[in-house]
Amino acid sequence: MSTEKQFVASPESKAKAKQLRLFALLAWMVAIAGQVFAILKLISDETLTYLIIAIVVLLALALTGSWLWKKANRLDPASEKDKVKFFFQNQFGAIMGVLSFLPLVILILTNKDIEGKTKGIAGAIAVIAMLVAGISGVDFDPPSIEKYTKEINEQTDVVRKLNFDNDNVFWTRAGNRYHIFEECQHIRGRDEINNGSVKDSWDEKGISELCKTCQARAMRERNIQDADIEMPILEGEDVLED
Repeated sequence: MSTEKQFVASPESKAKAKQLRLFALLAWMVAIAGQVFAILKLISDETLTYLIIAIVVLLALALTGSWLWKKANRLDPASEKDKVKFFFQNQFGAIMGVLSFLPLVILILTNKDIEGKTKGIAGAIAVIAMLVAGISGVDFDPPSIEKYTKEINEQTDVVRKLNFDNDNVFWTRAGNRYHIFEECQHIRGRDEINNGSVKDSWDEKGISELCKTCQARAMRERNIQDADIEMPILEGEDVLED
């Protein structure tokens, strides 16, 4: 492998990640506030329907928070070297998902003023919602600085093999792929086409990958076989690629 390139989140990515995390925290705070309201006002036989509606709304807020938090982590990942920070940053969504429901679940199941049928229905729905929020918040494939560094260098090696040892690619601000050929059909005619190294495209756009159309063309023109590169070609046209 050529000179190792280290992934560093750009200031723009860090700023966007911070904004997403603030929105995620806001969603969880609203969910917890709604949980407090449900505990104080809705745990009774007479308000079962409203309690169920509240649980559904809380679940939507918890899932939104987890989705925003995961998206932020992909823009500004933690390092695997700091194991505590790495764990909590990537699994914080699962923790908050559980906390958005756990007190409510406990109080529903332990409230002696609710009849058995109401307690069973509300308790089951609340437990299911808590499990869904918790599991959805788990990041089973968490991003990290080390993982991104490895992927950048592997992709750089592939591009060099396909592009006469030249680490130069093209991308657009609205796209999610980088391209070997500036005249690629997916970006041809765009008002703004940027170019630079594979790492440059990651720095500006975050997670990125090679356009399959460019990859196929480069392999065909350079007479490169599939076994010569590590990045496989997927079947089908990528009509949305740019």
